[in-house]
Amino acid sequence: MEELKYEPGQVEARWQTRWEEAGVFRAREDDPRPKYYLLEMFPYPSGRLHMGHVRNYTIGDVIARFQWMRGRNVLHPMGWDAFGLPAENAAIERVIHPARWTRDNIGVMRAQLKRLGFSYDWTRELATCDPEYYRWEQLVFVRMLARGMAYRKETSLNWCPECQTVLANEQVENGCCYRHTDTQVEERVMPGWFFRITDYCEELLEGMKTLGDWPEQVLTMQRNWIGKSLGGYVDFPLEKPLPGAERIRVFTTRPDTLFGATFMVLAPEHELVPRLSAGSEHSAEVARFAAEAKRLSREKRASADYEKEGAFTGAYCLNPLTGLKMPIYIANFVLLEYGTGAVMSVPAHDQRDFEFARKYRLPVLVVIQPEGEKLSPETMTQAYEGDGAMVNSGAFSGTRNRPEGIARILDFLEEKGFGRKGVLYRLRDWGVSRQRYWGCPIPVIYCGKCGTVPVPETDLPVILPEHVKLTGLSGSPLATVPEFLETKCPVCGGPARRETDTFDTFVESSWYFSRYACPDQKQSMFDPRTRHWMPVDQYVGGIEHAILHLLYSRYYTRVLRDLGLQDQSEPFKNLLTQGMVRMETMRCPRHGYRYPREVDAEGKCRECGTPIAKGRSFKMSKSLRNVIDPEEMINRFGADSARVFCVSDSPPEKDLDWSDAGLEGVFRFLNRVFRLVTDNRERLAPIEDPAAARPGSGPARELQRLTHKTIKRVTSDLEDRFHFNTTIAGLYKFQAALSQFSAALQKGEIPLDAETRAVFREAARALLLLLHPFAPHLSEELWAQTGGTGFLLQKSWPRFDPELVAEEEIEIVLQVNGKLRSRLRVPAGLGETELRERALKDERILGFTGGKEIRKVIVVPNRLINIVVG
Repeated sequence: MEELKYEPGQVEARWQTRWEEAGVFRAREDDPRPKYYLLEMFPYPSGRLHMGHVRNYTIGDVIARFQWMRGRNVLHPMGWDAFGLPAENAAIERVIHPARWTRDNIGVMRAQLKRLGFSYDWTRELATCDPEYYRWEQLVFVRMLARGMAYRKETSLNWCPECQTVLANEQVENGCCYRHTDTQVEERVMPGWFFRITDYCEELLEGMKTLGDWPEQVLTMQRNWIGKSLGGYVDFPLEKPLPGAERIRVFTTRPDTLFGATFMVLAPEHELVPRLSAGSEHSAEVARFAAEAKRLSREKRASADYEKEGAFTGAYCLNPLTGLKMPIYIANFVLLEYGTGAVMSVPAHDQRDFEFARKYRLPVLVVIQPEGEKLSPETMTQAYEGDGAMVNSGAFSGTRNRPEGIARILDFLEEKGFGRKGVLYRLRDWGVSRQRYWGCPIPVIYCGKCGTVPVPETDLPVILPEHVKLTGLSGSPLATVPEFLETKCPVCGGPARRETDTFDTFVESSWYFSRYACPDQKQSMFDPRTRHWMPVDQYVGGIEHAILHLLYSRYYTRVLRDLGLQDQSEPFKNLLTQGMVRMETMRCPRHGYRYPREVDAEGKCRECGTPIAKGRSFKMSKSLRNVIDPEEMINRFGADSARVFCVSDSPPEKDLDWSDAGLEGVFRFLNRVFRLVTDNRERLAPIEDPAAARPGSGPARELQRLTHKTIKRVTSDLEDRFHFNTTIAGLYKFQAALSQFSAALQKGEIPLDAETRAVFREAARALLLLLHPFAPHLSEELWAQTGGTGFLLQKSWPRFDPELVAEEEIEIVLQVNGKLRSRLRVPAGLGETELRERALKDERILGFTGGKEIRKVIVVPNRLINIVVG
């Protein structure tokens, strides 16, 4: 028989063509099988895939193919998060229009995805830069505006000098832009549009109770970002009231410490700051300090390690419970956006306040004493933030501070009109205005007579003009396009101008998953198909999107519900957050970071011959020159090898360390599978009477048992745990056993009777079915060579026989007086009486029980026997 060679390129191209011609990946709403919506976070079309993409989409494809074979009607779409700043910057650098750059990149990446054999329904492909997509986003905004769910205001915003645009709070990381991680974010006062996400704080928190299959880390991150605090609002009268301002209101979670408040601190941005110091000797210093503090990032100001500094305003307020005259400071650690921008300072019981008080020699008053200890302000070296008995607190002295003291103080404040109970959230409204070109235009018109006017729904979409000069200078390029900017007011017909800001691109990604259900619908945003498919059953993406994309999507889905556009409250039932692909960096002293291909076999830089120093493992990044091109790997080893390697080394939620040797090992494994089947084509040919074989003993019996045990293990790994790495390990073991059995058949060591042949064929075909989600091309090819018809995606997932996976023998631990003395192999299901007899006759046990009284024999079925002797 002719020996065949595994040629992955030919095999993969052949089956990709067949899949596409047969339309096997198309999802249909009239399919009677239960629906299963599998989705990976869609990519930004940056130009080429990287191995992080390959891993993410392989994880999703494994799940999708498995669910198809489990009898579900799977929707598995793909599209493009196509708006965004990188396209605009690339256009400026390359002198090419962002639309053309984006479309070209989409074409390249689509071809790459198809070459990897991912099971996408390409008939549902969408791109967020298409007017037919973003017109519905504009319609939602117009309706949000009418309902008061969106608004415009002037506020202090995050400004990235590199991006030349505003960033949402969630897009600032360690004081820097989330895109340009070395660029410090500045604060600027600008007008902008906001979504009232804060109206949904409580519902977003409550909704987490229904997300039982989300990673707890993601839920914790969202919970902390929303930041619900229970406490109370307290009013501190100004010693010298100002016109329209007689008091300072604070929010505190520690009203039990109110008697210990000795000074007040305000955020430098607080509206009262210039008025409090006006005309005093402190005004110049206050203005200088406020300007300096505003230049600091929020993260630096909120950091526990950053030095606490402030300036005295010259004004005072009064403690409402003690009447104490409290100096009012501004401080760099107080943020306007949290609470009221004012903090009652209790230095004895807050470390930040304690450090500030010691620095500026402000009074410290102990109002909570820990049990068995007496704190003294004069000797304290740090604040006491624990619980205890309230002291120096008038009628409340002697009360346990939490929870009794807090409750009593809040009741007293409400009774006296000094304050009220309240809830505070850390989350701020979502600022969605961006001063860039390549985004969805905000559908608003400004009229000198009528003011701010939404674009009528009948005039949507407001299409982004193509003839725009991009310079990268400050401000939106749309302001320089008269044919876009100049328009007529839809109310009075007079001259007006359009809004030149565009939406934050996270708006587009907050609803794309619902549009996949009906991307061809031109009359409405959604239709009954959306109700059929939503919510997404399994979502796959990176944990770095926990606060941005995932939180925004949960919020926007509720907005769509409240506007009557769809029914769901939660967009994603289950969430899998995959780890990153990492690679050890290699650094040449002369030329910096090197790509692997720039280092020779001896570990020297190919450019200069200098020995390369290996560094730490980092996420793959072009700047570190440790990126692996998937095309190169596919050309060398095939798409199936790349796919299997991406899920074989670690669980999906863990990082994957890239290894060329690991990829080569996968390629060798797939070659072994190929040879196993092709070398046994005659033995694996269809059987005329494929009645189930059940050999009683011998190698065929053991192979059949291993087959069914492997089916059970792989099914559990895929359905219950997503432990793809242990699945691959099990398939390696299964293939090795099959190859060993095959070798024995060829040598005549195992006779090839009808029963043995049936067992061997069952095992080989089970291997191909189990391998299909991971290596779909090779498994399809080999399935056809064994006489299989149709596509594996349309075959039923193999089932295991409970009798064949049950252990025939089990090991029983034998103890004497609780100490391990021997082990016993017995048939599974052996009765207790027989177990006792065998245990007592065991030679090693007799050495410990001989001549002694046996007082008791304790039998734990299928596990152990403990013999108690006197």
